[in-house]
Amino acid sequence: MTSNWGFPDFDDHEGIHLFTDPASGLKAVVAIHSTKLGPAAGGVRFWHYADSDRAITDALRLSRGMSFKNAMAGLELGGGKGVVLAPEPGAVITTEQLEAFGRAVESLGGRYVTAEDVGMSEARMKVIAGQTRYVSGLPVESGAAGGDPGPYTAHGVYLGVVAAAKRGLGATDMKGVRVAVQGLGSVGGGLARLLARDGAVLTLADVNTERAEAMAAELGATTVPADAILTQDVDLVSPNALGAVLTETSIPQIRAKVIAGGANNQLAVRADGQRVHDRGILYAPDYVINAGGIINVGLEYLGHGDEAEVMARIARIPERLEQVWTESAASGEPASEVADRIARGLIGRG
Repeated sequence: MTSNWGFPDFDDHEGIHLFTDPASGLKAVVAIHSTKLGPAAGGVRFWHYADSDRAITDALRLSRGMSFKNAMAGLELGGGKGVVLAPEPGAVITTEQLEAFGRAVESLGGRYVTAEDVGMSEARMKVIAGQTRYVSGLPVESGAAGGDPGPYTAHGVYLGVVAAAKRGLGATDMKGVRVAVQGLGSVGGGLARLLARDGAVLTLADVNTERAEAMAAELGATTVPADAILTQDVDLVSPNALGAVLTETSIPQIRAKVIAGGANNQLAVRADGQRVHDRGILYAPDYVINAGGIINVGLEYLGHGDEAEVMARIARIPERLEQVWTESAASGEPASEVADRIARGLIGRG
């Protein structure tokens, strides 16, 4: 019998590593879920948590998601995640902390490969790379795989949103489709621009209201408060901020027929997948639709192909979604459960 070590999200993880560096003030977690397909790859985020248990839980959930994401994307990579704890909201990670995290990654001997995530940047990844070989998502020459994963994630999410609108709404294109976009960072903002280009009717929200208003002015969209975006009278809701937004409380209030967005771990708990399914809402499992970024940095690290290969693999995201939706329709299971089952089989845990 497997113990969860007091963490409900522990899922036979191969390792949870806690790092401290008193000199720099670094406190970090690296969770390795699986190395069955290759080194555990996943970004590192810099974020403030109410307590360290929540940081560990986030790392556990995110690393499991990376195992499934990398497997479903056909990459020869396992799943891991790094979390660096910010001392307070809005804090900026220091060069010394970045270097200390790089040394922590190096100490794992290649079992974990890090990359850019929330609170990081290409420049910060370069600092980390000064201390470890096991890093991806670095600046690259034009035409090569690698670099900032955000635009590639946004492109893949866009393709998935179009596929979801076709499947769930019968839409032949996005013109006139009402989409609520939650979160307007690199992924959500990129997605919004692509959808606006296609003539979608956009409602936008971000915790940074100035950013939301500026993008709305740019794209001819409307804005609502961040806490109201999921309940808008729209056709499709696209979560692109932090996770756990689909909950026992929020799901009954959603009026959209489709949920498709780039945020990781959108379901607060596993049972929320069933709740979405029971409402007849088409759901795009997050780690399938948002794989564009890891496809890009994964192929960079593995040295397999160029940007054209990256884009070709991202173009297959709708095919994987269709596989999940078709099996869900045939079996009556939630799309989230179908995707998990497929992914578990791919990493030898089926």
